[in-house]
Formats: sequence, C-alpha cells, structure tokens
Amino acid sequence: MNYRVETPSSWISFSRSSVTVAGWFLDAQGRAARQIRLRLGSRVIACIPGRTPHDFIATFRTKPGLKHLVIEAETEDGDHRVIGRRLVCVYARERAATKHALWVDENARANPPRPPPAKGPLISVLMPVHNTPERWLRRAIDSVREQTYAHWELCIADDASTAAHVRRILKDYASRDARIKIIRRPVNGHISAASNSALELAAGEFTALLDHDDELAPHALAEVARALEGRPAAQIIYSDEDKIDPHGQCSSPYFKPEWNPDLLLAQNYFAHLAVYRTSLIRELGGFRIGCEGAQDWDLALRTTSHVPANAILHIPQILYHWRAIPGSTARKQSHKSYAIAAARQVLRDHLARSGIEAEVLPVRGGHWRVRRKLPATPPRVSLIIPTRNRVSLLRTCVESILESTRYPDFEILVIDNGSDDPATLAYLENLGNRGVKILRDDGPFNYSALNNRAVAHATGEVLGFLNNDLKLITPDWLEEMVSHAIRPEVGAVCAMLYFPDDRVQHAGVVLGLAGPKLVEGVAGHAFKFFPRGHTGMRNRLRVAQNYSAVTAACLLVRREVFLQAGGFDEEHLAVAYNDVDFCLRLGAAGYRNVWTPFAEFYHYESASRGADDTPAKKAIHERECAYMRRTWGPLLDNDPAYNPNLTLVTEDFAAACRTAPRFDSQPPPTACEFTRIPEHPAAHPGPRMLGS
Repeated sequence: MNYRVETPSSWISFSRSSVTVAGWFLDAQGRAARQIRLRLGSRVIACIPGRTPHDFIATFRTKPGLKHLVIEAETEDGDHRVIGRRLVCVYARERAATKHALWVDENARANPPRPPPAKGPLISVLMPVHNTPERWLRRAIDSVREQTYAHWELCIADDASTAAHVRRILKDYASRDARIKIIRRPVNGHISAASNSALELAAGEFTALLDHDDELAPHALAEVARALEGRPAAQIIYSDEDKIDPHGQCSSPYFKPEWNPDLLLAQNYFAHLAVYRTSLIRELGGFRIGCEGAQDWDLALRTTSHVPANAILHIPQILYHWRAIPGSTARKQSHKSYAIAAARQVLRDHLARSGIEAEVLPVRGGHWRVRRKLPATPPRVSLIIPTRNRVSLLRTCVESILESTRYPDFEILVIDNGSDDPATLAYLENLGNRGVKILRDDGPFNYSALNNRAVAHATGEVLGFLNNDLKLITPDWLEEMVSHAIRPEVGAVCAMLYFPDDRVQHAGVVLGLAGPKLVEGVAGHAFKFFPRGHTGMRNRLRVAQNYSAVTAACLLVRREVFLQAGGFDEEHLAVAYNDVDFCLRLGAAGYRNVWTPFAEFYHYESASRGADDTPAKKAIHERECAYMRRTWGPLLDNDPAYNPNLTLVTEDFAAACRTAPRFDSQPPPTACEFTRIPEHPAAHPGPRMLGS
C-alpha cells in the first residue's frame, strides 16, 4: 500500500485551537481505501478518501501540547488497521517573539544560574559610541555592569558624539564604576577607528565586542570565563545570539554550529557575542580602516586565518541580544547599504590574502557565494551510477547529465546490478555504444561494494557517486562541485537535491536525526520538505557550508582521499548510512565536508531499490543503525555542524522542545518515540537510508 500525510508536513502545527491532517491512501492495486479513520488523543474523525492529493482531511479542535496521531484504514472485512502513528507537537499561534520568550523561560528553569568562576581572565569589553539614544546607551552599559562575572572592564570610545547626553551619561557611569574607561575622540572616525581607540584602553587578556545599543546576557562573561577554564588555549570564542526589540522582547534566535569555515565565507555567523584574545587582535593591527559596516567580519576572517581550528570555541548559549529597532541592520541589512559594499570588499581581500582565485557573488538575504576558479586543465571526473532495471529513471539521469553538463572532462560508469528487464538491457547496450562504461555486477545488492569495485575501473582524479534516480538542474554543477572537491582540506562535496515537487530532499545531513526511536537516531536530512527557494535558518539554505556528513546520492571526492579513507564500508553498511560513515571517517582524518546549493538535482530517492518494508530489509536496517551507534555514538549525539539547542524530532532546525544542556555537560537522551509514516512513492518511498 502507498499512503502519505501531506499536512502537517513538519509535524509541528502552529494553531491556537486546531490541527489539520490531510493526505491520501492507495492500496496495492491502486484503489482508494473504503475509509480512513484518524485519532488525535481521544477524538476520532472518519474520512471517505478519494484519489486527489488531499483525499482525506480532518481538523481537530485541540489545545497546545504533544499529541499522538493514529491513522487507520478500513480493511475488506470491515475492521480498521493502524497504518501509521506520529507524535504531533501543537503550538499556539503566537508571535515568534512570544514563542522564543517561552523557550527562554523554559531553558532558564531547566538551567538555573550557576555561580560565576571565582577566578578567570580579565575581559575587556569594547564599545564604540556615537550619538546613541540615551535609553539604549544606558541599557548597553547596564548589561555589562549587571554581569555575574566581576573580572571585566568596559572600554568606551566616544566617537566625537554631538548629542549632549552621551558625554553626560558616560561621565556619570565612569564616576560610579572604576572598571569603566572612557576615551573621547576629537573627530568622528567611524566604527573601525573608534574600536581601535577603545582597544587602546584594553588591559584584559581577552576582548569582547559590544555594540552601543545592544545587550549582554547577565551570565555572558561568566560563561566565557567558564569555557576558557576547559579550553585555556582558545583564541576566539563566539556564542549563540538573538534579537531584542524596543520593549525588551527577544526573538529570532541564531543557534550556530561549531567552527564552520565555509559558512564564515558566506556570512559573519560569529557576529555576537565574539571574544578574541587581545594579543591576537593587536598582532593583526586591530580593526581595519575602510571596512566600516563589515569590520567585525573582517576581524573574524583575519583572526581565524592565524589560529588552528581547535583554538576557535563556540558556546551554544544565547549570550548576546542584538537590538532590532527601526534603521538597524538587525531589522534589515539594507538599512546600511554601505555595509553590503564593505562586506564584498572584505571577502575579496580575504580571498586575495589566502591566495584563492574566486568570484564573489551576492546571495539573496545579504550573504555571499564564493565561486572558485578551476585550474586551466580541470581534473577528470568519473561518475559512478549503480542501477537495476527501472530504465526510465536511469535514462532520465544519464541523458540529463550528457545533454546539459558543461564540464569539459568526465566519464560515466554504470554499474548494472543484475538487471533483467529487456528495455533496460537494450538501453545499457546503447549507452555502451556511446562511450559510457557498463560494468556488470550480479552479486547481492551491496551499495558500498558496488561502488568500491567500480572505482578500480574509473580513470578520473575525482570520483562522483550518483544515484540512478537523479535529474540534473544546473548545467555548471560539476564546475561548482569540483572547485570544492580539489581543495586540499575538503573531503566530500554534495549538491542540493529536491523532490520532484520542488521541496528540499537533501541540504546536508544532520547527525542524531531520523531514527525509529529518537534516542537511537543516526542521521537525517537538513531542512527536508522545505519549499525550493526557502531561506532556511538564517539563510543557510542559500549558502555553501560545512556539514559533518552529506549524502552519497550525489557526492564528489578526490580519488586519493577516497582510497585514504578506505572507501565505503561494505562489511557493516551494505545498504544504509554508508555515506554518513564515510563522511565521518573523512572528518576524523582532518577533512571537511562541503554542501553547496549551487549544484542542483531532482531526486526520486532510491526509487529503483524500493522501500525497507520486508522483515529482511528491516533487519538489515536495524543492524546497520546499531553499528553506527556503536561506532559513532558520541558524535551522533552532538553534531558539531548542528547545535544542542536545536530539535532532534524534526528536520527543520527548530528550537528543541527540551532545553539544551550546559556547555560543559553531556547531551541528555531524548525519550520521545514515534513511528514514521511513509511518504508518497514519487517523493520519498520510505527506506531510511541516505546513500543508496
């Protein structure tokens, strides 16, 4: 049988008093069910389905909370059989700010304040000031004075303010607290010059950056000091952040990943709170004049180029509130158009210093694409495609690549894993006559072994592993992916994949998701089911970045790196998670995996292999899940490319219902369980696997 629930797509419903469930059902003969019965809590609604995309629909009146949804289909003998269960999280329809405020309150209750470290480094807080409104200037200064950590100093540079209240307020605060230092610049030099003036006052071992109208969380500096207790060699520290409106209401949290160098080339995700070792900033000459509007990003790019990755520390807590008021970049980046021009120049300068030949292109949302230049003679690419029957899928995949790919040097190797369909065999013969290598392998299906054996027949310096159910969208996909794959520090590179209905199928892999029981989750796809063109969290669906793992449905890797890592694990992972395991081994070897949205395919997701709906297939899947948990369990539970404040229930980067652990504690197990309902066969046929 085939059945699909269309609504709610993410299993999170935002409705004050109701939740709507809609979908369709067809039996094995393609007939609609006699009746579909839906249960939500104690309520039951019966539906007579048809054959339309939303052929059953029901709306339940309900209160917010966790609800168990059960779907039953009527059998021929008149009984009802359960065909799916799902846990639905129902939220009240309230302003985003209100929802975030509730999350903040819950987090505060779960993690009560801890005493600040008794000892720690002196932290100098730099704050350039120019004609700041009195209300926000006082709030910024008070947020520093209210710190639970006492070893700080506030270094304020008044950049020749003309507003009379600024000098009065600064003089008053300095007279009341000896830790507040003031310097007044005789002429206005803009934010870089003012920041350098404030830096001259700094006596602290570390320097924190604070804008003149923003606020630090009361425990911000205490958490920085506590993090440094565990990582005393850290040079750069950054935290999560949110925005704060004129009424003190917080919203728009940004829960950030650990060190993610490709993301930093697309946006200044360090932003706030950013803390640097003072000697590092001074060694590099402080803030660069001429970078006004992007001076913090410039500092982040310059400093990260001079320190090892293990000296960059992320604190997964909201320690900074970015003021969102009319005219601020927190509300809209175009409010300061000069910042966009400065950002472009900052990125160009960084690439030039790094010896990277690339074009800097704007991305909607105020971020950037680095389009790297290929060598004069691009490396040869071998594209390896396993297949079995389903000639229509294979033809679509191969012909779209042959007809549209612009890359000058590639070969295609098709691995025929026991096809017996005459039409498929005829097409394979046709491909062979056109120069495509056809490799016959009649052994049992083992995705890892099929690809590993095919590598011996490939002649390319770069290997591409593709599913047979892809359809190319962007003709310059190989230029984009190869430009990343040939970087010495990069392991695997993957593309953006869409379902045929233009929803996101793959935009990177998040560890810890997608298990039949969340406590045993292995991995899932980031932003799955988001509509094409969506921004994702903080525009992350539109920019290249690093993930711990990517799918082998469309994966490129240098041959030498593939062989160094030992290829795919054909002994333990014949079907599922072989790509995740491969990527994690690349990460353990020091490589970074890249996902790019600038190479796009449609993906029918394992349509030729079918669903894991037999006892044998289910047993294989459970065995492979168990192997991944034994091998990579601690990493699966704390994905460095994700954030412990984000959910493991859904794939939408939503804030977790359970609060995040303390920075120095282990992630708590998640006890919620549900059975996943299979999707439409043309969109997501059901096998819980990423690479076959």
